[in-house]
Amino acid sequence: MTTPYQSQYFAYELTRQHSSHSIGRLSQSLINATVDLNPHQVEAALFAFRAPLERGAILADEVGLGKTIEAGLIISQLWAERERHILVIVPPPLRKQWNQELWEKFYIPSIILESKNFNEMVRSGHRNPFLQQDQIVITSYQYARNKADMLQKVNWDLIIFDEAHRMRNVYKKSNKIGRTLRAATAGYPKILLTATPLQNSLMELYGLISFIDPHIFGDETTFRRQFARGAKEMSEIDFIDLKQRIKPVCHRTLRRQVTEYVNYTQRIPITQEFMPTNTEWELYEKVSAYLQREQLFALPTSQRALMTLVVRKLLASSSFAISDTLLSLIKRLEQLLLELERGKTEIAAEHSGVYADVDEFDDTMEEWEEEEQSSYIGELSLDEMKRLIQEEKQELEEYYLVAKSIKENSKAEALLIALEKGFEKLRMLGANEKAVIFTESRRTQAYLREFLERNGYAGKIVLFNGENQDEQAKQIYEQWLEKHQHDDKITGSKTADMRAALVEYFKEQASIMIATESASEGINLQFCSLVVNYDLPWNPQRIEQRIGRCHRYGQTHDVVVINFLNHKNEADKKVYEILSEKFRLFEGVFGSSDEVLGALESGVDFEKRIQQIYQTCRTAEEIEQAFKNLQAELDEQIQLKMKETRMHLLENFDDEVREKLRDHYHQTSLHLNRMERYLWNLSKYEGAREATFDDETLSFVKEHETYQMISQAKKQERANVHHYRFSHPLAQKWIEQAKKRKLIPKEITFRYSDYEGKVSILEQLIGKEGWLSLDLLHVQSLENEQHLVFSAIDLEGEQLDQEMCEKIFELPAVEGEAIELSESVCNTLRRISQGQQEAILNEIMERASAYLDSELEKLEKWSQDLKNKLEKDIDEMTVEIEHLKREAKLTRNLAEKLEKNKQIKELEKKRNEMRRNLYDQQDEIDEQKDRLFEEIEKKLEQRTKTEHLFTIKWRIV
Repeated sequence: MTTPYQSQYFAYELTRQHSSHSIGRLSQSLINATVDLNPHQVEAALFAFRAPLERGAILADEVGLGKTIEAGLIISQLWAERERHILVIVPPPLRKQWNQELWEKFYIPSIILESKNFNEMVRSGHRNPFLQQDQIVITSYQYARNKADMLQKVNWDLIIFDEAHRMRNVYKKSNKIGRTLRAATAGYPKILLTATPLQNSLMELYGLISFIDPHIFGDETTFRRQFARGAKEMSEIDFIDLKQRIKPVCHRTLRRQVTEYVNYTQRIPITQEFMPTNTEWELYEKVSAYLQREQLFALPTSQRALMTLVVRKLLASSSFAISDTLLSLIKRLEQLLLELERGKTEIAAEHSGVYADVDEFDDTMEEWEEEEQSSYIGELSLDEMKRLIQEEKQELEEYYLVAKSIKENSKAEALLIALEKGFEKLRMLGANEKAVIFTESRRTQAYLREFLERNGYAGKIVLFNGENQDEQAKQIYEQWLEKHQHDDKITGSKTADMRAALVEYFKEQASIMIATESASEGINLQFCSLVVNYDLPWNPQRIEQRIGRCHRYGQTHDVVVINFLNHKNEADKKVYEILSEKFRLFEGVFGSSDEVLGALESGVDFEKRIQQIYQTCRTAEEIEQAFKNLQAELDEQIQLKMKETRMHLLENFDDEVREKLRDHYHQTSLHLNRMERYLWNLSKYEGAREATFDDETLSFVKEHETYQMISQAKKQERANVHHYRFSHPLAQKWIEQAKKRKLIPKEITFRYSDYEGKVSILEQLIGKEGWLSLDLLHVQSLENEQHLVFSAIDLEGEQLDQEMCEKIFELPAVEGEAIELSESVCNTLRRISQGQQEAILNEIMERASAYLDSELEKLEKWSQDLKNKLEKDIDEMTVEIEHLKREAKLTRNLAEKLEKNKQIKELEKKRNEMRRNLYDQQDEIDEQKDRLFEEIEKKLEQRTKTEHLFTIKWRIV
């Protein structure tokens, strides 16, 4: 019982633009999200819109609070508003995760831009692959820097930087990536996501904030003088000033503030030691000593360090992984000998045979900058080279035979014990008996599958790697396609769909997933609570990625983390100690490593340091000392001296935050329920001729396809069901259909007697009738806003308020006859509408005025900073001149005295010039300030337009 008038009202209410001071600003993204949103995420997204977005904001919630979801809400809202030129810049390991989460949680398609597809697009005639239609662009920091000139040519609606603490040293000349990206993204709105905006120095905060808005602080020197002397030396006035300047652009929520809404689980570590056999240890020692040699032909000098890292990873993984790697190196030496016979001494550095076994290694390669190493090849004669290569080849063949002689690995046997311990712990926790085992090597993965199947786990295992080409994977994929042919799970990307199919198989059938690094990003394994690091990476960020597949936002059980430790290997023990004690990766509450991981610019740099120790240390004493030095360095990096400053500067009082979050929780639920009701009732009316609707399950059938409202679909997983939501093409079609309809004045009877529920404010209107009109007010000022303005009276001329009219339109109703409107009724309704519109415009003007005041204050402080710097520079020069004069008086050596007086004259000349220029430069600063103020004034000019939608005669029965 919905009328076309209600349907049109619902359509405009669903699509209108709200102010960022209301939950409604996120209307479209809230009813598109497939996740249950927490109030702190809604608050963070609203904060970003209030910032306002033409410059941006720093969202600095602690790890584990879902900053990706906060950014997704912002993206989803802009997407619904047709602002779709959006770029996401992330560390390489996070690209797939963003790609997957945007689709799974918000149904937004995206493309990962990297060398391969970028070059393909250019070859096929695409002039700038960063310019995409209806796709979010995701790329890495390094690739964005490399293509900064192309990136700059797109008129971006929004740029998001994830793990943005990488940009915190942008003020330093040495930060080439940061400075390039700051220049390339200048003038575009930005959101910076980081749990650690401030780690060691207030200068880092200056770097991030200047990235967002260059007019909050003067320049680097002024900031350093005023604020960066240290929290203890800073005056209270300066500290308050700093906090006020930061407040409009930096938002931070802490885990302890949201315990009402988020349940935190623990990490429980188990260390599984193993004792390698004599043969295994002999192989390890020999290959390790081989890698430490200065002169090697099998590893090209241009990639020596990186390739050594790979070989070490495979050596620690399994004898099966290293045996085939050794064979690749032997083949390279054979190729070298062949080339020498042909008279060639230069061999291509490419060595795909070694890298082929390690998934996701491109990410490390992208961040890895190899140091130039001198080549010794040119210093050797041809015969010497042949002899040395032949000797190296024979040596590797000997190692290869040792590796091939090993039939079982002692670490694999220890895995059986570890799984028993892990599953026992899961039974105690009441969690699913499922384990994900991570290994660095696909060959080790294949061996572990075969080994576990022989030892009681036959039919319980699924593999997950970068290729997913085994027969089981193909079969699982085909069955998954058939199962989901009638729902929204199939994306059309074979890679994404294969990954989804394998995860679903693991969830519903398998007990163990053996995965390479490919599974450490972009998949959600919350149904699993046991992570086994069969091979432990040296990169702490990689380990966090792995554990984060299971131990993440929404996990309901504690997560058990098992790590393996080679009892004979001192260096391995020290690495584990650092990862466990310094980075706190394996125990504690969700995300306890955020302080520490944020201290790293890049996990790859840390990996390089570990690699250097393995390469250069030969005795237990050398290893001990090298790791002591590394720990001392980390202690300095991971220092908590800024903790107090960070707390006072970036955090709001708990009570204030909690109150706001409670209000958001209530408002979001109400708003979401209302919007979903409007979408459902509109769909029922507009789609009545095309589909059959079921109010019980909030689903409908159209052309043999079933669609279900997303809120219901979240509660009950049903196969072969499409998720119906605001952004669904059908919903968009029906909304447009309702908006375009021309409605003539008619009599509408609203049936309160048929309404399920009680609305107290409407009970007084039962039996009454009157007139009502609806206008759409467009306002362009600080933000673009639309307001639906009801004007209504009863037959006695009593006015109905806005809330009453909104409630009336939610009642079941029937359409009556067309009617004529008298001029007096029209005039009365018009007068009421104008009065309400004036009230709205006044409220918007008050907000604009408050914004103008804050912008004026900001510009005033910025210009004063710059002026103070000029005067301070003159003062400092005066101090220097006085110091030199004192020194000159005390100097008895005539030559020195003359030299110092010469310096004094030069400095006095320079100071006089600075004094003469002072007022000109200050005038220039004022002119610049005036220009910026004029830009703000233009933004605040209020432009309005009113659109009349319809008028009705109402009756409530």
